[in-house]
Amino acid sequence: MNFVVIGAGPAGLMAAEVLGQGGAQVTVYDAMPSAGRKLLMAGRGGLNLTHSELLPDFLARYREAMPHLKAALEAFPPDALRAWSEALGQPTFVGSSGRVFPKAFKASPLLRAWLRRLDAAGVRFAFRHRWIGWDDGGGLLFETPDGRRAIRADAAVLALGGASWPRLGSDGAWADILAAKGVAVAPMRPANSGFTVAWSDIFRDRFEGQPLKGVTLTIGAHAARGEAIVTRSGIEGGAIYALSADIRETVLAEGSATIHVALRPDLSIDELTARLSAPKGKQSVSNFLRKAAQLSPVGIGLLQEVAATSGRSLASLPPAELAHLINAVPIRITGVAPIARAISTAGGIRFDELDDHFMLRHLPGTFAAGEMLDWEAPTGGYLLQASFATGMAAGKGALRWLAHRAAP
Repeated sequence: MNFVVIGAGPAGLMAAEVLGQGGAQVTVYDAMPSAGRKLLMAGRGGLNLTHSELLPDFLARYREAMPHLKAALEAFPPDALRAWSEALGQPTFVGSSGRVFPKAFKASPLLRAWLRRLDAAGVRFAFRHRWIGWDDGGGLLFETPDGRRAIRADAAVLALGGASWPRLGSDGAWADILAAKGVAVAPMRPANSGFTVAWSDIFRDRFEGQPLKGVTLTIGAHAARGEAIVTRSGIEGGAIYALSADIRETVLAEGSATIHVALRPDLSIDELTARLSAPKGKQSVSNFLRKAAQLSPVGIGLLQEVAATSGRSLASLPPAELAHLINAVPIRITGVAPIARAISTAGGIRFDELDDHFMLRHLPGTFAAGEMLDWEAPTGGYLLQASFATGMAAGKGALRWLAHRAAP
């Protein structure tokens, strides 16, 4: 059995592991000079492998894609991923937010151990091989430093990633290749991305890079608690990423979106009003808000930015109105940051193009996994978990398909 895996990220390496353990000859091809480049980038923040919440809640994070990912995630759930990491000599721990990290808090030890395991299983690698489709005889066609090369395989697993971080290998070029073969691909869009806001020069210059901590963001019926960071061109951060799908779709449909920021979400309007009703004396508005409402400088700056936009000053607002503003500061989102800067990608191969084992219906013997598929999830371990799980499912699917073909 000769199998090809195209893409040396988490999904592709997991598929290769399953195939190698199944007794297949496996070669992993990748356009980059080495394996796991995006995984290593994720490791700079500690490598958030998965999340510790209960599985029903975990599955719900995948929203509309959950029914299509459920079987793969149940077959390889977070606990199994943690056990897999520990078997590679990388035990994990649960952080205060429920996120799961290797104790080494980086990706390189895990990746090195994984590559050693794959080598021991006979998995081979061919780097600087960019997949460009098929030749007239059905062979997989690659651009290499030595020219074009066609590879014959009994089955192939495609794990080429989305379209974010193209410099690490995920450029989405595969979408046109598959579309030419009749495979329906949902348009790829930024996910877990930042957004643009038309800040004033004064606010931008003073607060660029500063976080709004412990806030609650709301758009429509959806809310997220966490951190948002002011950027020169807009806003990003964990709480923004958690709502990025709703914000993005609103911006794309309506041209803009308004989110509301609760700067003191643990205080009721009545409590805030009582605090803001205290005598201000000779204090400046900024000092009064810092002491009475325990607001940070960037939070106060955001209030001043919004008040200035409406042509009013904070000092002119009565306590109850100011309290309402503090816990519902409107920010008008004017655009979505470029996909190349997004953490992940929405869109991809539509699930109705795949059978239950992640094989492309139009291309028997060709499987797909990871971020190539039409799903998205917030940061917090959900991205990597689904990549690992679908990689495993596609590898098992490939072995099953070939076994059925070989059966008399």
